[in-house]
This record gives sequence, C-alpha cells and structure tokens, in this order.
Amino acid sequence: MKNIHLGIAGFGTVGTGLAKIIEKNADWIEKRIDKKLIIDKILVQNKSKERSFLPSNNPFITDNYKELINDEQIDIIVELMGGKDLAYTLVKEALAAGKHVVTANKYLLAVHGKELFALASTHNVGLFYEASVAGGIPVIKTLRESLTGDKIEHICGILNGTANYILSEMTANGIDFKKALEQAQDLGYAESDPTFDIEGIDTAHKLIVLIRLAFGVDYPLEELPIYGISQITKQDIHFAQELGYTIKLLAHVAETDGKLEAGVFPVLMPSHLLLAKTDSNYNAISITGNAAGAITLHGQGAGDFPTGSAVLADILELAKHMHTQTQPDNTGFNNSPLQDAQMLAPEFATSAYYFRFTVKDKPGVMASLSTCLAKHNISIAQAVQKGKPQDIETPIVFTTHTASTKDIFTALEDIDKHDFILKPTVAYRIF
Repeated sequence: MKNIHLGIAGFGTVGTGLAKIIEKNADWIEKRIDKKLIIDKILVQNKSKERSFLPSNNPFITDNYKELINDEQIDIIVELMGGKDLAYTLVKEALAAGKHVVTANKYLLAVHGKELFALASTHNVGLFYEASVAGGIPVIKTLRESLTGDKIEHICGILNGTANYILSEMTANGIDFKKALEQAQDLGYAESDPTFDIEGIDTAHKLIVLIRLAFGVDYPLEELPIYGISQITKQDIHFAQELGYTIKLLAHVAETDGKLEAGVFPVLMPSHLLLAKTDSNYNAISITGNAAGAITLHGQGAGDFPTGSAVLADILELAKHMHTQTQPDNTGFNNSPLQDAQMLAPEFATSAYYFRFTVKDKPGVMASLSTCLAKHNISIAQAVQKGKPQDIETPIVFTTHTASTKDIFTALEDIDKHDFILKPTVAYRIF
C-alpha cells in the first residue's frame, strides 16, 4: 500500500475539520483508494498557539511555507489559508515544483485562476477546488464530470450563507437588516467585517469559478456586475411577500446569442421555487444543461466537516490517479490557457423589475410614473399604493414586464428628478 503525503497550509476551522475526518475515516479511505493519507507538515501563522486537535502522527508544525514546497516527500499541498497574497505565492510555487494542490480559496481562483490553471497544465499537476464553492455541495464535480456532455445554458444560485441567513431572518421574523446582521455575527456566520458577504463579493468570486467550469472561459472579475443586500429594507421584504415573492441574493450566468450575461444581485423570486425556499445559512445551485435539463443541488455551504469533506474528496481523487500518466482534469475543458469570455454588456441584459417609489401623495403621481416608464419602453405588470391621506411619504410599488437594464436605469434617472419623488427609487430584478 502506497502512502500519500500531505502538507496542509492553514489549520483553522476547515483545516482542523479535514484532519479530524482523515483520522476518523482512515480505514474507510484505505478501502476507497488502497492508499493511506499521512499529514506530514502543517503551516500555521503562530506555532506557539494551543490547538484543540492535532493528528496523532504528530506532524511537523511550521510558520515557513517553504517547508512545504521544499519537502520532496509531500505529494499534495492543501491550501486552506484564504486570502490571495501568501496563498497565491504558495500555490504558484507548489505547482511550479510539480506538486498537486487542493484549495478552498475562491478569492484566489477568481483573481488568479487563469494563470494558475495554465501553470498546472504546464507541469501536469492537479489544481482541485471542490470546496471553493458551496462548501460540501459537490457542484464542481457535477459540472466537471457529471454534466460534461451537456452544453450548460444557465446557472443560478444562492452561494453565500451569511447573506442568505440575513435575508431569511428579515423575511421570517420581520427584523431589519442591522439586527439580522448582528444575529449572524453572534452565531459565527458573519465576520466582524462582513463586507465580502453582504456586498456580494464572496458570491462573485464563486460565480467566476463556476463560469470557468460551465463554459470553459475566463470571465474577468472586474467586469462582473455586483450588487449586495445592505440596502434591502423590511418594507421591500414585506412588499415582495405580498406580491408572492421572496428576496434572495442570486449569482446568475446565462448564454445569450453566444455571449455570457452574468452578475450578482438581489432578486425577487416566486416563493414556491426551491431556491426561494433555501433558508438560513444553506446554499443551493440550479444548473440547466441542454440535455439533462434543470438540476438543483442543496446543502450546507460552509462549516468544518462539510467543507473538510469536499477538500478530502479532491485529495482522494488526486490520490487515485497519482503516479499515473493521466493528465488531471482541472477545468473540465481541453483548452489551456482558457480563453476570455465573450460578454454581453450589462446594459443589454433584460429582466422584469420591482420598483418602489417614495412620493408625495398628490393627484397625478401615478399617471406621471406610468407615462415616464412608457416613454422608456417599460410596461407595468402590477401597481400597488399603500399610502394614507395623512402620510407625508407614500410608497408606490410597480412590477414590470421584461425590459433592458439600459431602459430601466434611464427611466429611473428621469423619474427621480421629479419633485414628487422624496427618496431615490429602489429597483430589484424579478427572477
């Protein structure tokens, strides 16, 4: 029986969870691959910190990443540090040294993926990343292997547990955004600085990874439209519910006439859909292929054991094929380097929309709004006005039929210049 030697970079929640699974399931792993996994070295920031768990074989603890790169015995380096600076240096040098790499780092892959995949191909080594998107949900393997014969048409998903928990609490319990965020932080779902989660940035990193796998192209992160949830109010949650919708933060990509239309944004989706019913810190991804049709994956999007399980699956897959002449399938496409995506300009994307206008309650307002929207080729599907005569501010809600983003925002710019508009108009896509 051959031994597979591992170097783990980062020993926080996921790294510790991975080590526990390897030790707990050692016999089962040997039955699966007829090889034994041995953690030789662990890279940490602080060697003197007390650890709640260490593998029983007493691996070498170091704060020098070169110890992992230069160790000829290590077969696979597992990068679980996060961030993109030291992680980038470590992964780049590991691939160049001919070592396989498993990572959970969606930030790294979103920013440097094109370069790193080309480097892995050059040195005939694996760069596997199942845990980088949706924790323990096997979305990477599904796209890379199970749906390899399908032409993917559309992917949409709830990919950030923190944002989903916040919106779920606002919807179920009628609390405001600030209170829901505080709850998420108290439960450990949100960092002290939650910017990446609530502003859609973390979701965007994951979407870039999925686009590469689904379409075989590189979509530049800086070109991706990204909108977060920090401006969503109880009022909009309530109106959405009245109209039969649930508000979710959605990652979306679809191919339209050979071009990709993609983005991250809050949307109103019909409450009966499975994605709309994905609550708390769970994730869900819907993938539509031209043969398999629509497939939805649902499960835990983070955590020590779910994410550790996804990392371990990559390690075992690499271990099975180690010491063979087989080229590791890193991207699911036989094209390296990946070509740049042909992108649909965001202003040409089309969708139905939800508007909430805050207006002075006076005669002619509804007619003025309707006229302005019609001037910009926008057709109204529903209109709701909830104001009372004594109210200083009155909310008016419109839902529209499908219109282009360009027409939507040109119309809103015109509308917000009117003197009866008291606050900037709120606009969200309807899914």
